[in-house]
Amino acid sequence: MTERVGVVGGGIVGIALARLLTGRGDDVTIFEKESHLAQHQTGHNSGVVHAGLYYKPGSLKATLCASGRVKIREFCEEKRLPYREVGKLVVAVDASELAALAEIERRSIENRVPDLARIDDIVRLREIEPHTAGVAAVHSPRTAAVDYSTITEAMAQDVRAAGGRILLSHEVTGMAEENGRVRVTTPVFDDVFDRVIVCAGLHSDAVARFVGADPAPKILPFRGEYWEMTPESASLVRGMIYPVPDPRFPFLGVHFTRGVYDAVHVGPNAVPALSREGYRWLRISARDTWESLSWPGAWPLAKQHWRMGVDEISGSLIKPLYYRKARRFLPELKISDLSHRAAAGVRAQAWGRAGELIDDFAVDQVGAVTLLRNAPSPAATSSIAIAEYVAEHYLAPTPRSRLHRR
Repeated sequence: MTERVGVVGGGIVGIALARLLTGRGDDVTIFEKESHLAQHQTGHNSGVVHAGLYYKPGSLKATLCASGRVKIREFCEEKRLPYREVGKLVVAVDASELAALAEIERRSIENRVPDLARIDDIVRLREIEPHTAGVAAVHSPRTAAVDYSTITEAMAQDVRAAGGRILLSHEVTGMAEENGRVRVTTPVFDDVFDRVIVCAGLHSDAVARFVGADPAPKILPFRGEYWEMTPESASLVRGMIYPVPDPRFPFLGVHFTRGVYDAVHVGPNAVPALSREGYRWLRISARDTWESLSWPGAWPLAKQHWRMGVDEISGSLIKPLYYRKARRFLPELKISDLSHRAAAGVRAQAWGRAGELIDDFAVDQVGAVTLLRNAPSPAATSSIAIAEYVAEHYLAPTPRSRLHRR
């Protein structure tokens, strides 16, 4: 039976869902507040196709990343889009990081990361990344680089070819249930749908309020800032060099990423943004900042992670501090090799009332409205798999009416 479905959000996850639904014959309309697709998290990330090294085995992240990586590769092959397996090296700089590296290896094995290798031989380590420093590493040769904005546009072409509508510059300002259906309102348009799926990223909690969903999880925006290496120094990095993540913190730390078009970026850091779309320090929203500070979990979070916050903000404001973090992995790096700041991204990090950061993907259901409440990295890698998961578990005749959070 054909349904009329509204999709709120024109990032890669929303477009992947629309592509799946139009492919099965539904009448789909996408609402995107910007004048182009993929303008926020999709278009402001490092372009990595993750292989699944870090994620808790059995979690939605681990499961959907594994299948999503294969599906993204197949999509790129089908559409003849660039897909480069440049490989990732997770490096333990000294012996204090070996236990955490072993945990990454264990998770990677459980998550069936393809062709994973533990590297304890310094000679072998230097064969993979000749200029890196470390005592051991885990190597994921199938980690790849793509252009997610281009992938999103290619998916959108499939949506349009199947009869779907993509309404750009249509910010959703209201949703209301009407006799089991959902009315979606923008400043210039309104229509009624059998179902609505919200993939609003940085604004997911704000849109969820339209239908009376639980205020938690709340979105806390974190800006990730990158430096781009000079073309001459980019040869110091062959693929991707990552740190062993500190399990106390939700972010990976500064790393080196060779992109699909060969530019090498250093970063990101993670500083609280003063606006949901706070790509620069001077981009400030008093409303967004107040909502973050007045959330019940704000002070427990600050108490737990204030040292990390001070460290990240210092690195953002003082280039030599940022450089010092990067140089741990690349001793030959000079501060002048960080040529200029590249475009920053803002991560929509979900957090709960007690200050806990939500680590896994989270989906909520309110009547005929399905809400993606948390879709951080590796959401782009997992986008096609997330679409299939949501369609199977939440868009069936009797969808689940609960928040799914593993």
